[in-house]
This record gives sequence, structure tokens and C-alpha cells, in this order.
Amino acid sequence: MNKKIKTEAVDCLFEAVLSLKTREECYSFFEDLCTVNELLSLSQRFEVAAMLRDHKTYLDIAEKTGASTATISRVNRSLNYGNDGYELVFERMSGKDGMNEKNETVETE
Repeated sequence: MNKKIKTEAVDCLFEAVLSLKTREECYSFFEDLCTVNELLSLSQRFEVAAMLRDHKTYLDIAEKTGASTATISRVNRSLNYGNDGYELVFERMSGKDGMNEKNETVETE
């Protein structure tokens, strides 16, 4: 964890995000919190990460997402040398950690 971002304000923001329960609640909160461009940039980075994870080329990613090669490179660096935050989320979204699509715990054998 980057100690520069570990602040009381960031902790509070993350608690707020963790309190959200539905996609509609996320839309309401993030539309209030972020500008349209900020939210689109975040979603673009997430899409880039998913495509890099699927071994798409920088050219394919740039064409589909409109992301610059600098953004793609930055996301790639996070995937390879970051804190595994993307991987955690991708695993949870795919149900590999015993969670289903509704983020409910499911029994695994």
C-alpha cells in the first residue's frame, strides 16, 4: 500500500464506497463525486486493464478504448508491478474467490 495515499480522508472515502450496495447507488455516488471526464477516465483504465489481462495488443486496446499508449503503459505497469488490486477485483468479478455476481458468498467444494 502506498503510504502517501493512506490518510483519514481516503479511509473515509473507501468506507463510503464500501457502503454502496447496488449499481444504481454507485452511479448516484460517483456522479456526485467525480466529473464526467474523471469517471470516464477511471472506467477507461479498468477496461484497458481487462484487455491487457486478456493479452490484447496496445494497438487493439488504443483503437477500442481511445486510451493513449501512455495510459495503457501505466495500467500495464500497475498490473505487473502494482498491489494486485486489479487482479483481486477481476477474480471476484469472475467468481473465482467464492463470490457470485451479486457479491454474495457461495459455497465452493
